Amino acid sequence: MITSELKDFLNAKAEQYEHPRFLISDPLQVPHRFAKKKDIEISAFLTATIAWGNRKSIINNSLKMMQLMDNAPFDFILDHTEDDLTRLKPFVHRTFNGEDLSYFVKALQNIYQHHGGLETVFTHYRSDAGLQPVISRFKELFFSLPHARRTTKHVSNPEKGSAAKRINMFLRWMVRPDTKGVDFGLWKGIQPGQLSCPLDVHSGNVARKLKLLKRKQNDAKALTELDENLRKLDPKDPVKYDFALFGLGVFEKF
Repeated sequence: MITSELKDFLNAKAEQYEHPRFLISDPLQVPHRFAKKKDIEISAFLTATIAWGNRKSIINNSLKMMQLMDNAPFDFILDHTEDDLTRLKPFVHRTFNGEDLSYFVKALQNIYQHHGGLETVFTHYRSDAGLQPVISRFKELFFSLPHARRTTKHVSNPEKGSAAKRINMFLRWMVRPDTKGVDFGLWKGIQPGQLSCPLDVHSGNVARKLKLLKRKQNDAKALTELDENLRKLDPKDPVKYDFALFGLGVFEKF
């Protein structure tokens, strides 16, 4: 049951943790280094793609990706040559390597040259069913070029049961308003109420302790359950509670 006490508690925690001071330890600091919209969304997408494991390592390797792209990701995506791609070969973050990064560069080039860019694609596929089906359609388009089979694992597919934590996080960054200096609010064609919580170990464990989630696995079904309960708290901006759940788990060991 959603109680007024729980809502007040989570609202206070969301307010506490949605603050720029936490960017110093968050991968979101990487896209905040850019000023141009397309640089922000490309750096955010690539950063979110490798956002698993140690957060310091995520930040360092995301910055390394930007350096390999001359700290001008949109120009690199659009104008890269095959010689430029050889620079990416040594890159590695856990199971994401230079071969994967090279394909991501080519796929992003295709999206910006032939499909209007990331915002256009996600906005075009949106529906009343939320954004999880959109993510699945995006994956189909993203891998429409010749690619190594291993690379496909780096974009989640909710229709295959994934909670798609990293893409949902990327979408939160792009869609939620920038009023607190954390998220960017760059994409106006998608409403915050359509977003889903980036469900991971930390947010999942806290959600279970608060009785917002019963399912034990952090999968697509768990995300649906959590979404329904967060929308009861705030239907217009349910994903603001990501800050509360994550902050309670990471910083307070709740």
